[in-house]
Amino acid sequence: MDTELAHAYDRCRELHRRHGRTYYLATRLLPAWKRRHVHALYGFTRYADEIVDRTDGLPTAERASQLDDWGGRFLAGLHGQQVDDPLLPAVLHTIAVFDLDRNDFASFLKSMAMDLTVSSYPSYRHLLDYMEGSAAAIGTMMLPILGSADPAAAREPARQLGFAFQLTNFIRDVAEDLDRGRTYLPDEDLDRFGVTRHELAEARSRGQATPAIRALIAFEVARAQAHYAAAARGITLLAPGSQACMRTAYALYGGILDEAAAQDYDVFARRAVVPRRRRLAVAARSLLAPVGTPVSLPGPPVTGGAAARLPLPRPTAP
Repeated sequence: MDTELAHAYDRCRELHRRHGRTYYLATRLLPAWKRRHVHALYGFTRYADEIVDRTDGLPTAERASQLDDWGGRFLAGLHGQQVDDPLLPAVLHTIAVFDLDRNDFASFLKSMAMDLTVSSYPSYRHLLDYMEGSAAAIGTMMLPILGSADPAAAREPARQLGFAFQLTNFIRDVAEDLDRGRTYLPDEDLDRFGVTRHELAEARSRGQATPAIRALIAFEVARAQAHYAAAARGITLLAPGSQACMRTAYALYGGILDEAAAQDYDVFARRAVVPRRRRLAVAARSLLAPVGTPVSLPGPPVTGGAAARLPLPRPTAP
């Protein structure tokens, strides 16, 4: 491997280590040769996210220009042009090694551009359109790297796991997203529980949710559980060497739902995070679990089939 490519992979790994602690821990359970490729995909998605979220002091047009410029260099690299970038060589190398679907990357960049102009979503179906690029596409990007004896059967669970992880992040980060002027809780859900954006902002200011907000978050937790349930069978469809990694990621991201429930769904009182001791214990159990061990649905028990009644996206053709 040449020096430039090695440095690009190192840059992606550092971004992953610094910003994706939960997933970085899970990735350490992969075979060594796979890890750098997962770091490359994380680096790609994180760098785009940095352009969108860490430049929010700049005018929207300037941020859009930065994202377009970076996306343009990426597309040029896909067409064989030499790119001058600290991490894109690693991403392009990973795409070539696994022949990853270029459409997934275009879909992801489209969703990142939406974050520059879209601050709310009327319905969950509208939010799912956004998450097709920001979440489901990442699941299908990852699948060839993780490997599966039956990729067609594993594809939809991989998409569902992307939705589950993203919705979990939205639940955890309600306060942080409000600070950026965004809400990823659909308008129809706010209306269902009689919650306004002003009330969300007030709860953010005082660090305490109202009963109506807590009921709303409990509903979103049940919705996330529906995605985790749809993703569960996919873990055992993965290559044996990848199952411990994804079993760990499944349990740790899902553990955020447990933490939200433990604080009575008050995501404004404190950020729902899984304690370090539990993260390490989960990783150890996953590493020791026999290949083919099924995962357990995260979050509190759902009564009355509530999660099962929530709408999920239609599977896409493999």
